[in-house]
Amino acid sequence: METTSAEPKPISKATRSRDKTILRFPVGLLGFENLKKFSLVGRPQEEPFLWLEVQDESGIAFLVVPPDRVTVGYQPNLTAADVEFLDLKDPREALLFCIVTLRGNGRPTVNLKGPIVINARTRIGKQVVPNNASEYSTQYSLPVTA
Repeated sequence: METTSAEPKPISKATRSRDKTILRFPVGLLGFENLKKFSLVGRPQEEPFLWLEVQDESGIAFLVVPPDRVTVGYQPNLTAADVEFLDLKDPREALLFCIVTLRGNGRPTVNLKGPIVINARTRIGKQVVPNNASEYSTQYSLPVTA
């Protein structure tokens, strides 16, 4: 099966702003398959974190972070089916984000096993399980600073 390695890519200034460009997730997110329309919202005081806000239901948002801001050498190998689904013509089109979980014990973690991949050209997104998911954690610890 052919795969491609998605390289983390810096987020454009437009994406970091309050740009309300709609991102479409035809199959939703894992566990939230009914949610299909999102936008990325960034607030300067919360960088490098962004909010993946649901557009078709108010009040639901997921805290996400570009993986290159929390770990080094992250390269999920996307399946050929995911590359085709996302219509990725070039790995540089792939914007990568990972969902952050804020745990009750004050220990935030990032899911590196199930990254969100967005085609920057088409604005189609999908949460994927890469071929090399076994190399990554669903609970990668983030350092907590006071």
